[in-house]
Amino acid sequence: MIRTALPADIPDIARLIRALAEYEKLTDALALDESRLHEHLFGKEPRAEVLIAEVEGRVAGFALFFHNYSTFKARPGLYLEDLFVEPAMRGRGLGKALFQALAKLAHDRGCCRMEWAVLRWNEPALDFYRRFDAEPLEEWITYRLTGPALERAGQR
Repeated sequence: MIRTALPADIPDIARLIRALAEYEKLTDALALDESRLHEHLFGKEPRAEVLIAEVEGRVAGFALFFHNYSTFKARPGLYLEDLFVEPAMRGRGLGKALFQALAKLAHDRGCCRMEWAVLRWNEPALDFYRRFDAEPLEEWITYRLTGPALERAGQR
């Protein structure tokens, strides 16, 4: 079953985020704070949303997303930050169900596109998205500012 996350799901979402960081070999970058996550998902000004994949009452996967905007189309877009299903629960169609629910949500909300990033080495994820006819944007380079560089950029 796919459903919208509730505040009571925060511990499970955090558990899945930790598992995702481990899978992506990025645990050293993890600075997860459940109270901040709660505020950003369910607070006064939510910054993101989550769909939950549930099997027999147990949270087994999630998709965290937020809206962006296309100036060229003058329409919103949807950015998929994370899609993850517990390894033991893979092969049951949960990832597909999450992705399809998200695509439907984007369409229903009038979004002109849905975008995400995939680590180059993650062949299972690349294969998964190819099955939906998703295409990599080879001509675009993703840039990122974090930490001290972000702070310095704001002072120039």
